[in-house]
Amino acid sequence: MKKKYDVVMIGAGIMTATLAQLINELIPSLQIGIFERLDKIAIESSDAWNNAGTGHSAFCELNYTPEQEDGTIDISKAIKIASNYEESKQFWSYLKNKKILNKPESFINTVPHLSFVWGKDNVNYLKKRYQCLSKNILFEGMEYTEDQKKLKEWMPLVMEGRNQNAPMAATYMQKGTDVNFGNLTREIIKYLDFETENVDVF
Repeated sequence: MKKKYDVVMIGAGIMTATLAQLINELIPSLQIGIFERLDKIAIESSDAWNNAGTGHSAFCELNYTPEQEDGTIDISKAIKIASNYEESKQFWSYLKNKKILNKPESFINTVPHLSFVWGKDNVNYLKKRYQCLSKNILFEGMEYTEDQKKLKEWMPLVMEGRNQNAPMAATYMQKGTDVNFGNLTREIIKYLDFETENVDVF
């Protein structure tokens, strides 16, 4: 290969696609080469079968909100992650407006996010978590319940056969999303490879 590149990226996954698109937007004169060892784009870590798929917005990820020794809930990481995810959605909207992403429904769809716990201590934790998060606008609309009827309505299969006397609770976020990062990656790289003169994909 005789062509020279200003930027070389290894692995055609979602991180490479996003970075390549950003570089192409900001410095379109740079020559970019993307190299993938597999025969298809984004079929490893970014593919739907190998990635959790949820829009990581901290709606349901309990590990983002640890309980401190004094019993308080630290929500700083959750707020940061939720903010970052909102920025990602804004970026994808921008790409849609530029006709780079033509079918958003092929990679992002609304799916409620739930967190479910059982046991007295876990229920107390989830309630405190909800009380802290719901005060922040990023988590506006989050619901909390310990009511068994509501829990069955939210997640009938999870509740089937459970001990009705055991303490349990859940939070529910209607505006959660599911993301197919594989399809998103392929859409971006397809545009870069076929619609731009300064990006080559191998």
